[in-house]
Amino acid sequence: MTERRALRGLLTLVLALGVAAGTLTFAQAAGPTKIKFTLDWKIQGLHAWYYWAKAKGYFKDENLDVTIDQGEGSAATVTRIMSGAYDAGFGDINAIIQNAATKPDDAPVMVYMIYNKTPFALLSKADGPIKTLKNLEGSKLASPSGSASLKLLPLLAKQNGIDYSKISILQVSPALQEQMLLQGQVDSIAVFAATSYLNLVSLKVDPDKDFRWNFYSDAGLDLYSNGVMVSQKLLKGHPEAVKGLLRAINRSIKETVQAPDAAIDLLATEEPLIKKDIEKRRLTYVYNNFINTPEVGDLGLGELDQKRLGSAISTIVTSFELPRTPKPDDVFNNTFLPAKPDRMPPTIAP
Repeated sequence: MTERRALRGLLTLVLALGVAAGTLTFAQAAGPTKIKFTLDWKIQGLHAWYYWAKAKGYFKDENLDVTIDQGEGSAATVTRIMSGAYDAGFGDINAIIQNAATKPDDAPVMVYMIYNKTPFALLSKADGPIKTLKNLEGSKLASPSGSASLKLLPLLAKQNGIDYSKISILQVSPALQEQMLLQGQVDSIAVFAATSYLNLVSLKVDPDKDFRWNFYSDAGLDLYSNGVMVSQKLLKGHPEAVKGLLRAINRSIKETVQAPDAAIDLLATEEPLIKKDIEKRRLTYVYNNFINTPEVGDLGLGELDQKRLGSAISTIVTSFELPRTPKPDDVFNNTFLPAKPDRMPPTIAP
């Protein structure tokens, strides 16, 4: 009898351990969640943390299988996700606002803010005809069609009393815009400073002395900019995957800015044609000017100020005469963020 009790006890223990093991490994057995992720542009230093997370296995640790593709513009990230071609991406929150007002069931949701200060700017030559924003009237301006800077240009014009219809707009390839400005083919270009500043350095000109930068944020548009967004399908169907995605990205941002040389070396294995010195400088420039702001010092990486977001939504809705005003929760959802102590911004290494 004693032996039978012992045997039954052993069988019970084995079954219990089996159930526990099955519970622990169910997610793995089901396979990783596949996420197609689109960047806003071609691979640059400011994208280093996504590839760092992939190479270091941080996505894999979260049971994610993430595929990263180059992009066609910050606003284009939104339409790519809405089309169903991508599950997540790095793009412009203002494009989310516009689409959430007209297609609330399809628009993606921002879940991790990265560019706390907008890098949108109008760039002109210091010795050129554009001395003030009013000089845009009657001038030629170039920008890629998918650029968020171009999408927001009518709003900038309206906010500053500029007749947008008097600006001649040329939609050009991203690779041509700075050269066209240098060659005098256009008077200004609507740019993403995070990209154009270092493009000018690559062209052996001084981006500070040789050019005039009119930042949208200095011209009445206190807007947020780029961050990580996800489709509503991913948000609702795989909330744990969204949390895991953000944990991996948040960890990688902190690590790459503290080891920029290693981050750029790793990025070069993904895109061998990059110039490492330029991309390291780009990473530093972007982090110091657009990511690590006083607001981020208070709120942590990934978060934003709800009052400022509400104001930005109102500005976009009013200026573009949108049919409805999206709720802040339709645009940004902070419930998937890592804990605040894990999101405090480090100082970037030299």
